[in-house]
Amino acid sequence: MSELEHAFIQTNGVRLHVVLASVSTGSTTARGEPVILLHGFPEYWGGWKQQIPALTQAGHRVIVPDQRGYGQSDAPRGVSAYALPELAKDIVGLMDALGYEKVCLAGHDWGAAVAWAVGIAYPERVRKLAILNVPHPAVMMDFLRKSPRQMLKSWYIAFFQIPGLADWLLARDDFALTARLLVGSGKKGTFNRAQLEEYKDAWRASGGLTGMINWYRALARFRPAMPTETRLKMPVLILWGKNDVALSAEMAAASLKFCQNGQLVYFENATHWVQHDEAEAVSTRLVAFFRNSGEPQ
Repeated sequence: MSELEHAFIQTNGVRLHVVLASVSTGSTTARGEPVILLHGFPEYWGGWKQQIPALTQAGHRVIVPDQRGYGQSDAPRGVSAYALPELAKDIVGLMDALGYEKVCLAGHDWGAAVAWAVGIAYPERVRKLAILNVPHPAVMMDFLRKSPRQMLKSWYIAFFQIPGLADWLLARDDFALTARLLVGSGKKGTFNRAQLEEYKDAWRASGGLTGMINWYRALARFRPAMPTETRLKMPVLILWGKNDVALSAEMAAASLKFCQNGQLVYFENATHWVQHDEAEAVSTRLVAFFRNSGEPQ
């Protein structure tokens, strides 16, 4: 049985709410190899609830933060606080605070963007990298410039740039529109009523959605320079739900070209919320990938 511990950890000038999970064995708690799981928009640490038990049963120490602007973590004012290099530093600082030199890292949606950034900027800190439904940053920039289809899919990024409007619309009537968009972009039954109430609790705890939306604003205003070396040498596993309403599956294959030791697995019937739609299969893939020291499985 997974033992969940809630903690508040200082990193990179912010305090993050972090869930730490290990297998409880009687009066002791096993502390295995660390795995950090990073959620995306508009989720919180609970977006990984269905993967935590499998990873802890496999012997891992699982670390799942509410990223800055989300849930019970700090939501600093100002768009610049959400620039991608700062978000990556949060995770490296979290590793330092917990005493881990190197971890296995997985991310979904914006969490995947941060995971890519950590893998590129701090490759010595990542043993293995698992990415769910977000392309390599160079691929994303290329498709946003050249693919009319992807430009259309990414319309919401421009909408989020309007100061205050998206924040108000998505929060009004107890986050009714946000919940509706979440449900509408997933498979039928992916998000049930009880889950949506947990999400709303997290949105209330963050003081609204401004901190979350500022991630998109910072992307437009403080786009980081692409590093000289963008090819990743650590093992990389890309898991991709093909029915993603926001991100083209073509970008998954293109991202694989930036991985020296990578594998791509498509889930034909899954949406953007692949770790929910295919919870057991995703958990199995992550456990196998993080366990083996050779090629991705």
